[in-house]
Amino acid sequence: MRTINVENKINESRFNSLHGMVLFWCAFIIVFDGYDLVVYGSALGAILAEWGITPQEAGSLQSLALFGMMLGALIFGPLADKIGRKKVILFSVALFSVFTAGIAFIHNPTTFGIFRFIAGLGLGGVMPNAVALMTEYSPKKLKSTLVSMMFSGYSVGGVLAAGIGLVIIEPFGWRALFLVGGIPLLALPFMYKTLEESPKFLIAHNKKEELSKIIQKLDPGYKFNNSHTFVMGVKEEEKGAPIINLFRNNRAFSTVVYWIAFFMCLLMIYGLNTWLPQLMKGAGLEVSGLTFLLVLNFGAIFGAIFGGQLADRFGPKVILAIFFLGASVSLTLLGFIDNLLVMYILVAIAGATTIGTQIIMNAYISQYYPVEMRSSGLGWALGVGRLGAIAGPMIGGLLMTISLPFYQNFIVFAVPGVIAFVMVILVQEKYSSTIYQRTLVETQLAVEEQN
Repeated sequence: MRTINVENKINESRFNSLHGMVLFWCAFIIVFDGYDLVVYGSALGAILAEWGITPQEAGSLQSLALFGMMLGALIFGPLADKIGRKKVILFSVALFSVFTAGIAFIHNPTTFGIFRFIAGLGLGGVMPNAVALMTEYSPKKLKSTLVSMMFSGYSVGGVLAAGIGLVIIEPFGWRALFLVGGIPLLALPFMYKTLEESPKFLIAHNKKEELSKIIQKLDPGYKFNNSHTFVMGVKEEEKGAPIINLFRNNRAFSTVVYWIAFFMCLLMIYGLNTWLPQLMKGAGLEVSGLTFLLVLNFGAIFGAIFGGQLADRFGPKVILAIFFLGASVSLTLLGFIDNLLVMYILVAIAGATTIGTQIIMNAYISQYYPVEMRSSGLGWALGVGRLGAIAGPMIGGLLMTISLPFYQNFIVFAVPGVIAFVMVILVQEKYSSTIYQRTLVETQLAVEEQN
């Protein structure tokens, strides 16, 4: 009887069509997650004009969606560890697509808030599972790069929301922006047929034939035998609830540190993407605030892609620390500059070092925990982080209400970057599952070569 270590096969593989298909679908999903991030900020000016709500009420409406995302991450992350990532991803995509598109047909703030909350449940469920699935299928040397490439779709979605908003709000109204968010429904049948399930889930349910097809795509020379036993990694699966396990084996301190860093980063991201167009009006510029939203998310694309490559080369911890400092400095300077070109550059840097940083953070934490609790680890970090995402739009609404001097608005959003910088420095990498298992993996590889 031969034991096939699926994780070793994936870690040693070269990028091929299997990885490409997982990358394509996960990136496709994240594009619309990113679209939702920015769509409210793009439509906010028109919504305020139509419904006559206050800035604080507008911030609360966005926070309802983010509260849904928090619950979705907390519920669907651990659920996927039990029933499979693919099922949860498909359900979550259907949920957020239906209720985002449905906003095009409503006419009052109350129903708007309910639809945004339900769509948020789906959006919160899809992100940790897409990250975990991409991490699971990424070769060892490309993990940060592929996960960051996937998450660059987050920024592409943001660019689309801001760009489409500039084009269609005036002729078609703000509701057309939300109708675009229903496009993933059309892709669900194709996703069902071609998106791979988690190898960890297949092993747990003894799906040998499905596993053998995956192995053959990774290693064309592999011949399936029903007597083969499939395993994922070399460390015995930890017993107990996945959430409790996040605090075991010296992981408790880093788990809390991750949660604080996620909170601060998401506060900056959602605060800026909701209120940047309105905040920039305080600069007295004769350009649309949506243009700055577009630049912010263009910057995020470069931050995600190049940040992921830098993380693979120099280590994610160092790059994250630099990026968080970059976010704080660029946001602080933005409040003191009146040159339009320099402001665009600073906004692009802020996008690269806030949204881009979050993308690297997702890849970083997904490698910290063992495979059996990756969805739980990332799901709970994002869930707690969503409290920051909820706070961001509300803080922006408060800033608009009390009318602080222009520069002070941006200092408020720069402070969380400094706190997140400190948190990243405090992460105890020596307890990371990636480092912890390295010696065991190398030992098993040596044994397999001898056999």
